[in-house]
Amino acid sequence: MNKKKLGLFSTVMFGLSAIIGSGWMFGSAQAAKVAGPAAILSWTIGAILVFIIAIVYVEIGTMFPEDGAMSRFAMYTHGSLLGHISSWANWLSLLAIMPIESVASVQYMSSWPWEWAKWTGSLMNGDQLSVRGIFAATIMLLVFMFINFWSVTIMARFNNLVSIFKIFVPIITMIALISAHFDFGNMGSNMHEFMPNGTSSIFLAISSAGIIFSYVAFQTVINLGNDIKKPHINIRRGIVISLFISAVIYISLQVVFIGSLPHSLVAAGWSHLNFNSPYADLAIMLNLYWLSTLIYFTAFVSPFGSGLAFSASASKSLASMPKNRHMPKFLSNTNNPYASPRIALLIDFIVSFIMILMFKNWTLLSRVVSATTLISLLTGPVVAGSLRKMAPNFKRPTRVRGMQILAPLAFSLISLAIYWAMFPTTVEVIAIIIIGLPIYVVFNYRRGFKELKPKMYASLWIVCHLIFLSIISWLGSTDFGGLGIIRYPLDFVIILVVSVFVYYWAIQSSYYSTYFKEAKKLNSEIKWEQEDE
Repeated sequence: MNKKKLGLFSTVMFGLSAIIGSGWMFGSAQAAKVAGPAAILSWTIGAILVFIIAIVYVEIGTMFPEDGAMSRFAMYTHGSLLGHISSWANWLSLLAIMPIESVASVQYMSSWPWEWAKWTGSLMNGDQLSVRGIFAATIMLLVFMFINFWSVTIMARFNNLVSIFKIFVPIITMIALISAHFDFGNMGSNMHEFMPNGTSSIFLAISSAGIIFSYVAFQTVINLGNDIKKPHINIRRGIVISLFISAVIYISLQVVFIGSLPHSLVAAGWSHLNFNSPYADLAIMLNLYWLSTLIYFTAFVSPFGSGLAFSASASKSLASMPKNRHMPKFLSNTNNPYASPRIALLIDFIVSFIMILMFKNWTLLSRVVSATTLISLLTGPVVAGSLRKMAPNFKRPTRVRGMQILAPLAFSLISLAIYWAMFPTTVEVIAIIIIGLPIYVVFNYRRGFKELKPKMYASLWIVCHLIFLSIISWLGSTDFGGLGIIRYPLDFVIILVVSVFVYYWAIQSSYYSTYFKEAKKLNSEIKWEQEDE
């Protein structure tokens, strides 16, 4: 069956819809509360960090353009055990976006100020969803599922409209706020005023204000693989363009938010900022009631668009996992007129509903998904470096220059960002990932534990690295939730040094597994000429 595919415009819109979600509605206020005006640097550093990671993934993503590609890469170079750990973490990180965005929409709905909308106040019980709120969030999950139920092209048409709306509303918001009030004095007149909580607060904001959580959504483009026209070109362009536009919007929003705050709030101290609906509350303070109405509406539509995009991406990820031969085959069933992974969509809905029951507010969910996503991304630089050694002659439609530097750099930066997620989040997320191992053991047992020794050796590095990151999180700086035994910035230095060592250990542990043959076959089917960047 000939199914329509996404062009560059739809690919960019898809990436933007995933990246610009609830992060812009909550992130600026939370980042300013943690780092003051230096939050501008947090968004900038976060964008650079994620761009480095994304470039590494672009090379391997264009080498193997397939549905749910992010769940497959580690398996090609390090066997099924590391592949399972990586794909399980990747699926969970994608899946968790749906309940996050559903909860974000409901939280904003609960604060609607209009007389006719008083009933929405019952959607929240304190800072958590009430029974009615859980029901409302579940309805949104159902909508995500059913729109994706009828193919990626139908979803894309809807998504394009949502994405355009999500781009223009932040721009309108910035113009309106600047026109009403903007005080450069809020940025501070010296380094202490600009950075009131020190340099460590810049990195803390990256992890705690939804910055990493917002930017890493670039991976949704890679996971669509075969649904994109000319993937050798459009995967790269889609990620670069959507990341660049998103970074400009996020950084600008942070600047405008800080400059638009009334002086009385700034004088009280950045740590005292307390907004339930940051931009809507700020608009009301500045007597921009029309803008607050627009923002309240957007606070529903914006997370909805991201949830829709991630519903498609998470289902592709889950549906691709049976190819690794450690998940049931029925998950990959696309035997329907639209070739959509409907069973995977249904399972994603059920697990998302369970997550809403467990984590009833945006903050709790965002912490979990940030750490899970970062752990799943650890394998990308290792795969890219390993393939340069194992398969130098593979077709590389996007051959990234300086990969020998970029890959270990990306690996080290991801390790640092995991540390920024703060203790005990790292340990909690590792426990969630371990839950998936019994499934692997069952399916591997049925296959007779083939290649057991090389698979164990090829995966040992990630186990040791996660243990190391957990220990240093526990012993590290109090700024990042630790005991303060290892102080900032010595903790950063130790993580960077150890990460470089672990990266080269991981490269050396790669081997030619049976899955490498699948990678070779898939790569050989690429019909375009190799392109250098």
